[in-house]
Amino acid sequence: MKNAGAAVRSGSSLSARHVAAATMGNALEFYDFVTYAFFSIQIGHAFFPAESAYSSLMLSLATFGAGFVTRPVGALVIGRYSDRAGRRPAMILCFLLMGFAILGMALIPTYVRIGIAAPILAVIARMVQGFSLGGEVGSNTAFLLEAAPVEKRALVLSLQSVVQNLALIAGGSVGILLTAILSPAALDAYGWRIAFLLGAVAVPFGLWMRNHLPETLDERPMIETRPALTPRRLQETWARWRIMALGLVILASGTIASYIFTYIATYAQSALHMAARAGFVTETIGFLLGIPFLLLGGWLSDRYGRRPVQVWGNLVFLLMIYPTFLWIIAVRSAFALTAGVSLLIAVSFFIWGSFHAGLAESLPKSIRSSAFGVIYSISMAAFGGTTQLVTTWLIHVTGNAMAPAWYLTGAVVLGQIALMLMPESAPARMEHTLELAPSSSS
Repeated sequence: MKNAGAAVRSGSSLSARHVAAATMGNALEFYDFVTYAFFSIQIGHAFFPAESAYSSLMLSLATFGAGFVTRPVGALVIGRYSDRAGRRPAMILCFLLMGFAILGMALIPTYVRIGIAAPILAVIARMVQGFSLGGEVGSNTAFLLEAAPVEKRALVLSLQSVVQNLALIAGGSVGILLTAILSPAALDAYGWRIAFLLGAVAVPFGLWMRNHLPETLDERPMIETRPALTPRRLQETWARWRIMALGLVILASGTIASYIFTYIATYAQSALHMAARAGFVTETIGFLLGIPFLLLGGWLSDRYGRRPVQVWGNLVFLLMIYPTFLWIIAVRSAFALTAGVSLLIAVSFFIWGSFHAGLAESLPKSIRSSAFGVIYSISMAAFGGTTQLVTTWLIHVTGNAMAPAWYLTGAVVLGQIALMLMPESAPARMEHTLELAPSSSS
């Protein structure tokens, strides 16, 4: 325990145990969120009984979105704490709050049993979770970037997304298993609670692992006594407003894509009139295929730069969206849904290890956790919490199952423009540029 808080410098050895401890919060986040998305219909029945299935689903999705409202607040509050006191204590705090929220969702009684208190408690649980997740992403991104070898930053940060994918696969697998062994009535009554309880099992183990993490904020003793916002920090934040604005647009584009993909299980049932299992299988295969794409994108960007990986990778994804959805809706088979959407998911993940590293390394260490967390959380609050609501509404008012493809295409076009405006930040490319530049003596 004595060495748990010792500072480690960028480029030092980063063990698999440290990566696992840092990324476990993201894993629990994605497991919990995808579980809610998968079982949004059943959760709607439990907490939001309504006259129509559409109204119940919309109320359930609105509660899902409530967790995004508190994300920016958590990113700012816990992010400041991380930038002043250290990455490790911030990540421990986030995990405690996250565990409380996921356990709460599993144990809240139904509307039939406790009336209006049920949806109120569900909303509170989602808001606590959103607060913790707002601080989580900035803290662990900063930790991984600072602890990773400089020449492997994107590859290491892509492991963060890989773990998220594994959590999504776990959530999909639980959904497949529960729909296979439980009747629809049992799934509606208690099956969805089992999925949340399985996620809560990881909380004590995760807290133990995070308590043994090293500290990467080597300036900690000097910073702890300073006010949260010094003139220097305000100047550093303002000086990077353009990077932060572009990052917000790109993350918004990715958020819309991610939450449309986690909506596929519900979309398959409500819009395509297919079995729930087809949606679960589709998402699970897509997240599995995404793992090599994430690692490849991170590795390539460490060698050849962030911009080429991000710009060309996103362009390929953009060109695939419309024809893929068109084919799925025309054929309406489990094979078309699985093949088309899973490939879209995999290709969309290609740029994210690279982009997270590029954005984080473009921010100074003194504001890295809070700035990254706030940008990420605002994009999540504005679009993660609304994407499934907007998609459901668009399908309802247009009567057209292509609505998700229209919304996704518009978002990815904006993301493509922002990616083309982002500067290069990969150390390998920056060193190459310096080598080519004429010396001051010439």
